[in-house]
Amino acid sequence: MTPFDGRDRERGSVTLELAVLTPALILLLGALVLAGRVQMAASAVEHATAAAARAASIERTVEGARAAAQQTVDRETAASGLPCSSSVVQVDPSGLAAPLGTTASVTVRASCTVTMADLAVPGLPGSRTLTAEATSAVDRYRTR
Repeated sequence: MTPFDGRDRERGSVTLELAVLTPALILLLGALVLAGRVQMAASAVEHATAAAARAASIERTVEGARAAAQQTVDRETAASGLPCSSSVVQVDPSGLAAPLGTTASVTVRASCTVTMADLAVPGLPGSRTLTAEATSAVDRYRTR
């Protein structure tokens, strides 16, 4: 038997520290993944809204502008891999009724509800609604 010299006092402390820090590191990793997903989703919604505003500004009728904006948002969010559980597209097509030769624009506001349930990190919301707005100029010399 060897006399006690204090070297065995710290035996197992690394295992204990690892057991305490592992949940915190997993939560930090989950938060980073969430932040990245939210940023990518916000970027995709902004891009889809800008494309929808441009598509709506090319149309000649209010109904056509609304339909083009909705189709463009749906197509662009699907192409980016953004799973919108619901999307709402609002179009302000008042610029399409402006007289020929005047400056006018069409504004589109789109919102997309993105689910976060697949991350399986405790305390995270199940979904997040992202909203973007874009304006596109209407050609002042085209017939309306």
